[in-house]
Amino acid sequence: MRPPKFTPRADYRAQENLRVRESINLSEKFPRLKSLTVELEYFNSEGVPKNSHIKYTVNPAHAKSVLRFDCLNPECVGGDYDLSDGLSGAIAAKQSVATGEMVCKGWMSKTTIDRLRCGNILRYKLTLAYSNVRPRETAVAARAVQAA
Repeated sequence: MRPPKFTPRADYRAQENLRVRESINLSEKFPRLKSLTVELEYFNSEGVPKNSHIKYTVNPAHAKSVLRFDCLNPECVGGDYDLSDGLSGAIAAKQSVATGEMVCKGWMSKTTIDRLRCGNILRYKLTLAYSNVRPRETAVAARAVQAA
């Protein structure tokens, strides 16, 4: 079996996957986040739909706090979409719905690095629900009920 061939895209994706794996869980970073649903729609650089609509229900107890999605351009190098800041901002503002658009900042392909940006577009909608009680308060209340 031959070892995988090095490509700029593979190296970038490996670094990003490591960053995701090393991040803490959503429930640790945002203890009051009860649920999160992410809806994604991909478009090319001219805004033409790519017939890709994804709806993803996140389990905060198991999902990582780095929320990133791949660019659909199979040749894109150094791009992709990181929704972590958008999610953090929505939670800080206690929003129940947050929408946005991101443009891929990667390169169109390994042959166009430093010359031509990818430019694909991701439109997203985050639907968030929060618990009214902090996790520690919930544990204290549960112990009080057990003691009674």
